[in-house]
Amino acid sequence: MSNNLNKKDTTDNVRRELLKGLATIPILGIFILNVLQKWRRDKLKKSNIMADFVQEKEAPSVISNLSNSQHLKLGIIGYGGRGAHLVRGAGFATKGWTDATYQNSQKNKLDKAFNTFMSQEDLNCSLVGVCDLFDVNADLAINASLNETRPGGKPKQTATRYRDYKELLANKEIDGVIIATPDHWHSRITIDAAKAGKHVYVEKGLTRTFQETLDVYDAVKKTGIVFQLGHQNRQVEANDKAKQIIDQGLLGPINLVELTTNRNSTWGAWVWSIHPDANRKTIDWDTFQKPSPNKIPFGEEALKRYFRWRCWYDYGTGLSGDLFSHDYDQLNQIMNIGIPKYASASGGNYFYRDGRDVPDVWHATLEYPDTFAGTSSSNRNRYPAETGGGPGMTVLYSATLSSNSSRGNRIMGHDATMMLGGMSNYGNVGGFSVTADRESTLYRDRLNNGVINSKYPIYNYSPGSKQIDGVTSATSQYFANKGLLYTYRDGKRVDTTHLHIKDWLDSIRNGSQPKCDIEVAFQEGVTCAMATESYLKGKRIEWDPVNRRLV
Repeated sequence: MSNNLNKKDTTDNVRRELLKGLATIPILGIFILNVLQKWRRDKLKKSNIMADFVQEKEAPSVISNLSNSQHLKLGIIGYGGRGAHLVRGAGFATKGWTDATYQNSQKNKLDKAFNTFMSQEDLNCSLVGVCDLFDVNADLAINASLNETRPGGKPKQTATRYRDYKELLANKEIDGVIIATPDHWHSRITIDAAKAGKHVYVEKGLTRTFQETLDVYDAVKKTGIVFQLGHQNRQVEANDKAKQIIDQGLLGPINLVELTTNRNSTWGAWVWSIHPDANRKTIDWDTFQKPSPNKIPFGEEALKRYFRWRCWYDYGTGLSGDLFSHDYDQLNQIMNIGIPKYASASGGNYFYRDGRDVPDVWHATLEYPDTFAGTSSSNRNRYPAETGGGPGMTVLYSATLSSNSSRGNRIMGHDATMMLGGMSNYGNVGGFSVTADRESTLYRDRLNNGVINSKYPIYNYSPGSKQIDGVTSATSQYFANKGLLYTYRDGKRVDTTHLHIKDWLDSIRNGSQPKCDIEVAFQEGVTCAMATESYLKGKRIEWDPVNRRLV
């Protein structure tokens, strides 16, 4: 200790003598004085907690040599747009898709879809079963199962078409199923699959109703299958980095979070095209609508509902289960907020007057009155008693389908604010920034000394900022901003859906829990159900965790 003090005294004496001498050389002295002041500021910056707060953590254990691992046989139930993407994540794409994306990559070097697919890890699995109520989609899935243009080369087996999902589940060869049907089928198929001993990957939102969420949870827990909910952003590296920051209390107490969705296209509003080959013979409409509370005969309206099912509460939950669920899950991944105590929602059909009953403008408020957020027990005492430092937090979600203005997601703490998404205009796809609050307690000294300017970020995380891919639509850009299309690992672009499917298959092989397991899925299902029910009933909904009911 004394040696360090002597060194400090010596350094200070040298600095004082140097300054005295420089005083006789005005211009040079001012220059060197400025250099010394900058040195002091730089030294303070180096001591800034934000300079090295993102500590690398040991990566979770994964199976690295999948070619020698257990070969898994999969079935796909529902091969629409998302189903096709999930199957590509497992390593199977139609010949039409691989041919088209290859040609696009030759025309545009920024189009990396083909290269990203072909560079995927071979997950050592086969697509052996297909069930879809639309003949065209079923044929496409079979085509994908035998296409030799894929990671790992020639497939080991060609898929069989099933018209009834229960017949697919009866195939003892099948280890797991990917469920990518409309939401109103999720609970029935998941429960039946669990009872049949099949591992399940089901697309989000988890279910259409609250009761279905309870039923799915109980079935998965009872059977012990490996379950994964389709929130591929669980694989986004930026979310892990953001979690480290918040876990260390570097935003300070968090009392308000704003989540947003903005879309401005017919595709983004689920006005999807009706396939020219769709008719009474090629679509099993009666089976499609079995779980829906309201039945209609086959005709023009039925075709609209079949292809644009997200627009009706008979089949889904609209903005709640489709888009809010993504943002909620990202926040839950970062902050572990769980199920709110209260939820309120409002909105309406203000732009799309096409017969839909789900709103195109929708807002939800989630209340966590007893939650300490952003302030660990070890650093709560740094806040004066008059400021408290918690508890209590509100999450605000706001969505519109008629404006594409990028708002991003904002986590607001007493000491700093984190902006996630909505930043692609700055080359920051899937990244985030942290900006100190001008009234911060934690950064007060650095703010007062000019080391930190509250107008500018004190930390930026920008994965792959020099490798931004060309996107083909505003909707694609929206997903890119949210980190829902891809992430970067070691500077390499990777499809997040592929990583999410791999996480599920790895868990099947090693008996672990995937990143979006049934506990996480239950939290999402209940939260979305609370918001949906609030909108439909026009009242605030309270979660009763003891009795597992909504009040």
